[in-house]
Amino acid sequence: MFEQTRIALVGATGLIGRTIIQQTIGREDLRLVAIGRREVKLPPGAKMELFVADPAQWCDVLEAVRPAAVINALGTTWRKSGRDEGAFRAVDQDLVLSVARAAHELGVQRFLSISSLGADLATKNFYLRVKGEVERDLMKVGFQRLDILRPGLLLGLRQGDLRFAESMGIAAAPLMNLFLHGKYRHYRAISARTVADAALALAMRKAGGKFAHDYDAILRAAHSLPQIAGRLADAA
Repeated sequence: MFEQTRIALVGATGLIGRTIIQQTIGREDLRLVAIGRREVKLPPGAKMELFVADPAQWCDVLEAVRPAAVINALGTTWRKSGRDEGAFRAVDQDLVLSVARAAHELGVQRFLSISSLGADLATKNFYLRVKGEVERDLMKVGFQRLDILRPGLLLGLRQGDLRFAESMGIAAAPLMNLFLHGKYRHYRAISARTVADAALALAMRKAGGKFAHDYDAILRAAHSLPQIAGRLADAA
Protein backbone atom coordinates (compact mmCIF):
# COMPACT_ATOMS: atom_id res chain seq x y z
CA MET A 1 0.00 0.00 0.00
CA PHE A 2 1.02 3.60 -0.56
CA GLU A 3 -0.04 6.88 0.93
CA GLN A 4 -3.05 8.46 -0.71
CA THR A 5 -3.09 12.09 -1.77
CA ARG A 6 -6.13 13.78 -0.24
CA ILE A 7 -7.57 16.31 -2.67
CA ALA A 8 -10.42 18.72 -1.93
CA LEU A 9 -12.69 19.66 -4.83
CA VAL A 10 -14.82 22.80 -4.77
CA GLY A 11 -17.28 23.17 -7.62
CA ALA A 12 -18.43 19.57 -7.92
CA THR A 13 -21.73 20.22 -9.72
CA GLY A 14 -20.35 21.64 -12.96
CA LEU A 15 -19.06 19.73 -15.98
CA ILE A 16 -15.42 19.67 -14.82
CA GLY A 17 -16.30 18.90 -11.20
CA ARG A 18 -18.59 16.02 -12.11
CA THR A 19 -15.97 14.64 -14.50
CA ILE A 20 -13.24 14.83 -11.86
CA ILE A 21 -15.45 12.75 -9.56
CA GLN A 22 -15.99 10.21 -12.34
CA GLN A 23 -12.26 9.99 -13.10
CA THR A 24 -11.36 9.12 -9.50
CA ILE A 25 -13.42 5.92 -9.52
CA GLY A 26 -11.13 2.93 -9.00
CA ARG A 27 -8.04 4.96 -8.18
CA GLU A 28 -6.19 4.04 -4.99
CA ASP A 29 -3.52 6.73 -5.23
CA LEU A 30 -5.81 9.61 -4.28
CA ARG A 31 -8.78 10.34 -2.07
CA LEU A 32 -11.26 12.96 -3.22
CA VAL A 33 -13.29 15.15 -0.88
CA ALA A 34 -15.95 17.36 -2.48
CA ILE A 35 -17.24 20.53 -0.84
CA GLY A 36 -20.38 22.19 -2.12
CA ARG A 37 -23.53 24.13 -1.38
CA ARG A 38 -25.87 21.33 -2.40
CA GLU A 39 -25.98 17.56 -2.76
CA VAL A 40 -24.29 15.94 -5.73
CA LYS A 41 -25.48 12.64 -7.14
CA LEU A 42 -22.38 10.47 -7.03
CA PRO A 43 -21.76 7.99 -9.84
CA PRO A 44 -21.74 4.23 -9.06
CA GLY A 45 -18.41 3.13 -7.62
CA ALA A 46 -17.39 6.54 -6.32
CA LYS A 47 -15.56 6.25 -3.00
CA MET A 48 -15.27 9.75 -1.65
CA GLU A 49 -16.55 12.17 0.96
CA LEU A 50 -19.03 14.93 0.22
CA PHE A 51 -19.56 17.87 2.55
CA VAL A 52 -22.57 20.13 1.97
CA ALA A 53 -22.31 23.49 3.71
CA ASP A 54 -22.85 27.18 3.25
CA PRO A 55 -19.73 28.76 1.68
CA ALA A 56 -19.22 30.69 4.93
CA GLN A 57 -18.44 27.33 6.57
CA TRP A 58 -16.17 25.97 3.86
CA CYS A 59 -13.10 27.09 5.78
CA ASP A 60 -14.21 24.91 8.69
CA VAL A 61 -14.64 21.97 6.32
CA LEU A 62 -11.17 22.49 4.87
CA GLU A 63 -9.74 22.61 8.37
CA ALA A 64 -11.40 19.30 9.22
CA VAL A 65 -10.39 17.65 5.94
CA ARG A 66 -6.79 18.94 5.80
CA PRO A 67 -6.24 18.20 2.10
CA ALA A 68 -2.82 18.15 0.49
CA ALA A 69 -4.22 20.01 -2.52
CA VAL A 70 -7.34 21.90 -3.54
CA ILE A 71 -8.90 21.86 -7.01
CA ASN A 72 -11.12 24.83 -7.78
CA ALA A 73 -13.77 24.08 -10.40
CA LEU A 74 -16.12 26.83 -9.23
CA GLY A 75 -17.78 28.90 -11.88
CA THR A 76 -21.03 30.25 -13.19
CA THR A 77 -22.01 31.67 -16.56
CA TRP A 78 -22.99 35.15 -17.61
CA ARG A 79 -26.53 33.88 -18.26
CA LYS A 80 -26.88 32.02 -14.95
CA SER A 81 -25.72 35.09 -13.07
CA GLY A 82 -28.64 37.02 -14.54
CA ARG A 83 -26.14 39.06 -16.56
CA ASP A 84 -25.32 40.84 -13.32
CA GLU A 85 -21.66 41.73 -12.87
CA GLY A 86 -21.84 41.59 -9.08
CA ALA A 87 -23.50 38.17 -9.05
CA PHE A 88 -20.93 36.83 -11.51
CA ARG A 89 -17.99 38.16 -9.51
CA ALA A 90 -19.47 36.77 -6.28
CA VAL A 91 -18.90 33.22 -7.56
CA ASP A 92 -16.09 33.38 -10.11
CA GLN A 93 -13.94 35.84 -8.19
CA ASP A 94 -14.92 36.42 -4.55
CA LEU A 95 -15.72 32.81 -3.67
CA VAL A 96 -12.71 31.42 -5.53
CA LEU A 97 -10.31 33.78 -3.77
CA SER A 98 -11.98 33.20 -0.41
CA VAL A 99 -11.44 29.44 -0.77
CA ALA A 100 -7.85 29.94 -1.92
CA ARG A 101 -6.92 32.22 0.96
CA ALA A 102 -8.59 29.98 3.53
CA ALA A 103 -6.76 26.96 2.16
CA HIS A 104 -3.43 28.78 2.28
CA GLU A 105 -3.98 29.89 5.87
CA LEU A 106 -4.65 26.27 6.81
CA GLY A 107 -1.35 25.16 5.32
CA VAL A 108 -2.50 23.75 1.97
CA GLN A 109 0.54 23.95 -0.29
CA ARG A 110 -0.96 23.07 -3.68
CA PHE A 111 -3.86 24.82 -5.40
CA LEU A 112 -5.22 24.26 -8.89
CA SER A 113 -7.81 26.49 -10.54
CA ILE A 114 -9.82 26.04 -13.73
CA SER A 115 -9.71 29.34 -15.63
CA SER A 116 -10.43 29.97 -19.31
CA LEU A 117 -8.70 30.39 -22.63
CA GLY A 118 -8.31 34.10 -23.25
CA ALA A 119 -8.23 35.17 -19.60
CA ASP A 120 -6.69 38.63 -19.71
CA LEU A 121 -6.62 41.62 -17.39
CA ALA A 122 -6.68 44.04 -20.33
CA THR A 123 -9.51 42.58 -22.40
CA LYS A 124 -12.82 44.38 -22.82
CA ASN A 125 -14.66 41.07 -22.45
CA PHE A 126 -16.03 41.10 -18.90
CA TYR A 127 -15.97 37.31 -18.44
CA LEU A 128 -12.37 36.97 -19.55
CA ARG A 129 -11.26 40.08 -17.65
CA VAL A 130 -12.60 38.64 -14.39
CA LYS A 131 -10.79 35.38 -15.11
CA GLY A 132 -7.59 37.36 -15.64
CA GLU A 133 -8.08 39.24 -12.38
CA VAL A 134 -8.59 35.99 -10.48
CA GLU A 135 -5.42 34.50 -11.99
CA ARG A 136 -3.46 37.59 -10.94
CA ASP A 137 -4.78 37.47 -7.39
CA LEU A 138 -4.21 33.73 -7.03
CA MET A 139 -0.57 34.33 -7.91
CA LYS A 140 -0.31 36.57 -4.84
CA VAL A 141 -1.80 34.11 -2.31
CA GLY A 142 1.50 32.35 -1.70
CA PHE A 143 0.95 28.68 -2.52
CA GLN A 144 4.03 26.50 -2.86
CA ARG A 145 2.53 25.25 -6.12
CA LEU A 146 -0.17 26.94 -8.18
CA ASP A 147 -1.54 25.50 -11.42
CA ILE A 148 -3.98 27.40 -13.62
CA LEU A 149 -5.70 25.54 -16.42
CA ARG A 150 -6.96 27.53 -19.42
CA PRO A 151 -9.10 25.22 -21.52
CA GLY A 152 -11.04 26.37 -24.55
CA LEU A 153 -14.49 25.08 -25.43
CA LEU A 154 -15.25 22.09 -23.20
CA LEU A 155 -16.63 18.91 -24.72
CA GLY A 156 -18.75 16.70 -22.52
CA LEU A 157 -22.26 15.89 -21.34
CA ARG A 158 -23.69 19.02 -19.77
CA GLN A 159 -26.68 19.34 -17.50
CA GLY A 160 -29.36 21.81 -18.58
CA ASP A 161 -30.07 23.50 -21.86
CA LEU A 162 -27.30 24.89 -24.01
CA ARG A 163 -27.44 28.12 -25.93
CA PHE A 164 -27.77 27.63 -29.69
CA ALA A 165 -24.35 29.11 -30.46
CA GLU A 166 -22.71 26.92 -27.82
CA SER A 167 -24.44 23.81 -29.17
CA MET A 168 -23.30 24.60 -32.70
CA GLY A 169 -19.75 25.20 -31.49
CA ILE A 170 -19.63 21.84 -29.72
CA ALA A 171 -21.01 20.06 -32.78
CA ALA A 172 -18.47 21.69 -35.08
CA ALA A 173 -15.51 21.35 -32.71
CA PRO A 174 -14.07 18.04 -33.98
CA LEU A 175 -13.90 19.43 -37.51
CA MET A 176 -12.63 22.84 -36.47
CA ASN A 177 -9.85 21.26 -34.39
CA LEU A 178 -8.42 19.78 -37.59
CA PHE A 179 -7.75 23.27 -38.92
CA LEU A 180 -6.22 24.75 -35.76
CA HIS A 181 -2.45 24.29 -35.94
CA GLY A 182 0.67 26.07 -34.76
CA LYS A 183 -0.08 29.19 -32.75
CA TYR A 184 -3.80 28.46 -33.11
CA ARG A 185 -3.68 25.05 -31.42
CA HIS A 186 -4.58 26.49 -28.04
CA TYR A 187 -7.99 27.46 -29.47
CA ARG A 188 -8.92 23.80 -29.91
CA ALA A 189 -11.90 22.41 -28.04
CA ILE A 190 -10.96 19.90 -25.38
CA SER A 191 -12.82 17.16 -23.57
CA ALA A 192 -13.84 17.64 -19.96
CA ARG A 193 -12.30 14.23 -19.24
CA THR A 194 -8.89 15.44 -20.44
CA VAL A 195 -9.11 18.56 -18.29
CA ALA A 196 -10.20 16.47 -15.28
CA ASP A 197 -7.27 14.06 -15.70
CA ALA A 198 -4.88 16.99 -16.03
CA ALA A 199 -6.26 18.58 -12.86
CA LEU A 200 -5.82 15.37 -10.87
CA ALA A 201 -2.32 14.76 -12.20
CA LEU A 202 -1.16 18.29 -11.43
CA ALA A 203 -2.75 18.30 -7.98
CA MET A 204 -0.58 15.31 -7.11
CA ARG A 205 2.69 16.97 -8.13
CA LYS A 206 4.84 18.23 -5.28
CA ALA A 207 7.38 20.33 -7.19
CA GLY A 208 6.91 24.00 -6.41
CA GLY A 209 6.17 26.81 -8.83
CA LYS A 210 3.45 28.76 -10.58
CA PHE A 211 2.22 27.34 -13.87
CA ALA A 212 -0.38 28.24 -16.51
CA HIS A 213 -1.50 25.45 -18.84
CA ASP A 214 -3.09 25.91 -22.25
CA TYR A 215 -4.23 23.19 -24.67
CA ASP A 216 -0.99 21.25 -25.22
CA ALA A 217 0.16 21.53 -21.60
CA ILE A 218 -3.25 20.25 -20.44
CA LEU A 219 -2.89 17.27 -22.78
CA ARG A 220 0.58 16.48 -21.46
CA ALA A 221 -0.58 16.70 -17.86
CA ALA A 222 -3.59 14.48 -18.56
CA HIS A 223 -1.40 11.85 -20.20
CA SER A 224 0.87 11.85 -17.16
CA LEU A 225 -1.84 10.73 -14.75
CA PRO A 226 -1.47 6.95 -15.30
CA GLN A 227 2.34 7.23 -15.04
CA ILE A 228 2.09 9.06 -11.73
CA ALA A 229 -0.19 6.37 -10.37
CA GLY A 230 2.12 3.65 -11.64
CA ARG A 231 5.22 5.19 -10.06
CA LEU A 232 3.50 5.47 -6.71
CA ALA A 233 2.46 1.83 -6.86
CA ASP A 234 5.96 0.70 -7.87
CA ALA A 235 7.51 2.66 -5.02
CA ALA A 236 5.27 1.06 -2.40
